[in-house]
Amino acid sequence: MARKPAAVVFDSDPDISVVVPVFDEEGAAPALAREIAAAFKGRNYEMVFVDDASRDGTKAALKALSAEIPQLRVLAHRKNSGQSRAIRSGILAARGAVIVTLDGDGQNDPADCPALADALMAGPPQLALVGGERVKRQDSYAKKVASRIGNGVRKRLLRDTANDTGCGLKAFRREAFLRLPYFDHIHRYLPALMQREGYLTAFRPVNHRHRQTGASKYTNLGRLWASLSDLFGVIWLQSRARNPGGVDEV
Repeated sequence: MARKPAAVVFDSDPDISVVVPVFDEEGAAPALAREIAAAFKGRNYEMVFVDDASRDGTKAALKALSAEIPQLRVLAHRKNSGQSRAIRSGILAARGAVIVTLDGDGQNDPADCPALADALMAGPPQLALVGGERVKRQDSYAKKVASRIGNGVRKRLLRDTANDTGCGLKAFRREAFLRLPYFDHIHRYLPALMQREGYLTAFRPVNHRHRQTGASKYTNLGRLWASLSDLFGVIWLQSRARNPGGVDEV
């Protein structure tokens, strides 16, 4: 039996850190990790999976991949704290200057990740985020309608130019993210908050896939209640922003 060639491991800190929050995704997470490894083959990267206190074998399944994928790091929350906190835990632990996030259920396509990261790195320093916009969404009709309404209301009120902030696939500068005020569900408001800090944002179409295993952790009603509260909070943050237009050392 032919041996699989060893993965390339760089001595320096990675250029890109792929951060993936997971909760009860034992069926999806290992395959997703392998897809990320294939997408970034030959590049200086790491992937950081953050297990949000899963009740199944997600953490063990990912840990078992460490020998196969040396770029894989697995963090584990002691208590379930939600998607935004898992993303933040991964970013705080990440060593790359560029962060790429995607959902842990396998619906985001890892093949799109390098293009978003490259678009960010090719842009000016003021470009802090390149977000994915899902085309041909593979969700239920009710979820797509709710998302369309929510995105329309948010875009009108926040003027963030984003058509699909619910897409988990994003590339952004770690330093820029750490400048933002943290709150639960922040991942849905990154474009508006980046723009509040004076950064530029851009968006690219990305693939979207059917969920193959597990179940969604969100309901339309639960998301609506949280979104209204968060939306008013971000409107308040925008109203209290004062941007100096740059800082010069003299």
